[in-house]
Amino acid sequence: MYLSNIQEFWSKNAEDVLKELSASADGLTSDDAQKRLLKYGANTIKAKKKKGAFTLLLSQFKSPIIIILIFATTLSIYVGEIIDAFIIFGIVIISGLLSFWQEYGANSAVEKLLALVQIKADVLRDNKEDEISIQDVVPGDIAILNAGDAVGGDCFILESVSLFVDESALTGETYPVEKQAGISSADSELISRKNCLWMGTHVISGTGKAVVVNTGEETEFGQIAQHLKLQDPETEFERGIRKFGYMLMVVTIILVFSIFAINIIFKKPVIEAFMFSLALAVGLTPQLLPVIISNNLSRGAKEMTKLNVIVKKLSSIENLGSMNILCSDKTGTLTDGVVKLRDTLDISGNHSDKVFLYAYLNASFEAGFVNPIDAAIRESTKPDKAEFFSKLSEEPYDFIRKRLSILVSYSGEDKNKNNFIITKGAFNNVLDVCEKAEAEDGSIIDINEIRKEITDKYQEYSINGYRILGLAYKDMGNEEHFSRSNENGMIFLGFIILYDPPKAQIEETVNHLKHLGISLKIITGDNRYIAENVMKQIGFKHASIMTGADLREINDIALVHRAIRTSVFAEVEPIRKNE
Repeated sequence: MYLSNIQEFWSKNAEDVLKELSASADGLTSDDAQKRLLKYGANTIKAKKKKGAFTLLLSQFKSPIIIILIFATTLSIYVGEIIDAFIIFGIVIISGLLSFWQEYGANSAVEKLLALVQIKADVLRDNKEDEISIQDVVPGDIAILNAGDAVGGDCFILESVSLFVDESALTGETYPVEKQAGISSADSELISRKNCLWMGTHVISGTGKAVVVNTGEETEFGQIAQHLKLQDPETEFERGIRKFGYMLMVVTIILVFSIFAINIIFKKPVIEAFMFSLALAVGLTPQLLPVIISNNLSRGAKEMTKLNVIVKKLSSIENLGSMNILCSDKTGTLTDGVVKLRDTLDISGNHSDKVFLYAYLNASFEAGFVNPIDAAIRESTKPDKAEFFSKLSEEPYDFIRKRLSILVSYSGEDKNKNNFIITKGAFNNVLDVCEKAEAEDGSIIDINEIRKEITDKYQEYSINGYRILGLAYKDMGNEEHFSRSNENGMIFLGFIILYDPPKAQIEETVNHLKHLGISLKIITGDNRYIAENVMKQIGFKHASIMTGADLREINDIALVHRAIRTSVFAEVEPIRKNE
């Protein structure tokens, strides 16, 4: 029997995961894969049941006002007012067709966009690599991953080489996440499970081999989709129209029966009293109201189309206008969602052209794999004298060292420089191989004398929400080759500061929301320091923050009161963002 949805698979070793999946590292056979596909179904997240054109059309005639108009049409026919009946019925049809045409067109546009997306996945089948539709991926498949590949399910990593994955769509994390084989603790947060890959994410660089554990609705993305498959909540506008319709219906019925009763009390002819009551019912009905509503909402939808917004449900336009709280993600919504170089600083925290030059040389000569951090550095203006340097050798980045080293030579006019290594990487890993540091004036200091100040600077930048890399160098004399063993006795030069910048004019947008009386709440998977820094940049000087850990410890009643005063919800699991 095949098992899927293995509990806490990230806390198990590779042998146990493969055993529970009845799979092997060599992949599945075609027959086995077909059986699993029949058992688990296609690797898709089922959308809500699609409304057919006829069902969608009928749904336009369910409001109380429309029902009243249909009743008025029936009465008009009954009393012989055929022309009035046709007029009222025509108004009902026109109103319904306007709403139907807009919603049907929007749904068709979305379906056409989705049809353009055809994703493939590389898996091991019958002891060879095969490219299949991502919908045919099943639990137990061995996925082969390269730069640019979409992850075809929730996976457990078996092998990895410099594997970086973009998880921003799931976690909101801007920077690519390092992934490697291993074991994570059972209670670790999703963002901390470095040995797992998630459906809906994609590989930025490196290569990997992983076993697919969950597919379709069993994935993290699938569980989020389950929440979204619940019936669409009634909008405030729909609720208001419905209440108005019911009120109108009740008032009409009461008046009709009251006037009919009064006429009978005063001994008026029954037929005459009945006809008068029916005429009153027709007269009280706002025949043009549905057309006016549909026409205005349709015009609003057309205006939003000019802004590249597809309106699937007309009533949502009015609901948007009555909004008083806006919940927004951070990455790619308030920010650009890309890594940018903020600054290059010396050990004193001042801008340093030398640090930028060395960082640029390291990034531009790097040939191991493409990654957004090096791309961000290379996109900056080329520093002076960079053309006088040439690459001699390279020691690529890996997950153990977490450093990248380049051996360069200088060919400028002042040929008094020897060949030297430039090393950048994770701050602590770079600092660990340094014996000295270079001060702002160029003097060399023993690292032990300045280590605390350097570490304090790193913590200060980190708390402010920046991604920090360390940079160091070492004189190699006339050597033209080097190895990892040469990464010692280095000189710490400074810091490379990276960040995800806010979108252009986002502060003006946020201020406009405040002016409209709309309260902005940020819900992000990023850590609290990054979220707080972004909030300060967009105008929130004193943002109150709750973390995912806080949310787990607070009860629902207390959360209602706390949420009103909270601006930022940080470190929130993807599945909880919809709660």
